[in-house]
Amino acid sequence: ASQVRELGHTPTEIAVDLRQAAEAVARDDPDLTIVVLYGDNGHALDLIEEINAYSSGPVIALLDREDPDWVAAAAERGIFAYARQETTESIQAAIEVAMRRWREQRELSEQIERLEGALQRRALIERAKGILMERHSVADRAAFELMREHARSNNRTVIDVAAAVTEGHALLRQARD
Repeated sequence: ASQVRELGHTPTEIAVDLRQAAEAVARDDPDLTIVVLYGDNGHALDLIEEINAYSSGPVIALLDREDPDWVAAAAERGIFAYARQETTESIQAAIEVAMRRWREQRELSEQIERLEGALQRRALIERAKGILMERHSVADRAAFELMREHARSNNRTVIDVAAAVTEGHALLRQARD
């Protein structure tokens, strides 16, 4: 903790069991969690997994010696970086790598959510167009224009109109002009 403090960070130290660690992480929601290894490497792996379930920030591990097998297992459980305990420079580098990777992962997750939403909206519009094409015997473009015009005249979005069409409202009953 003193090395982390020297780097200008404010650590909250907890040396507790898995349940208490998970509760503390969920309660305090730290920007970064550091797991320091003291002998029981299996316990540390379980701790890392538990912290990842409750944390909104990355987890790094501080090792007293190199242990490639443990680091590989810890990477499987979700650490973002690791460092040796002896040097503050190594710890700061691990913190920087972990925070950068965490931001990148969060940005990718947000992008995936946006793309999934766009795909869902597109699928909804396509379903609604298909319904209108069948019901009104119009082409693809004409079905979309029906939805767009209805949206404009009723101060709604095309996606709202598409949802209404798939639910059996408005444009299904509208007479073809």
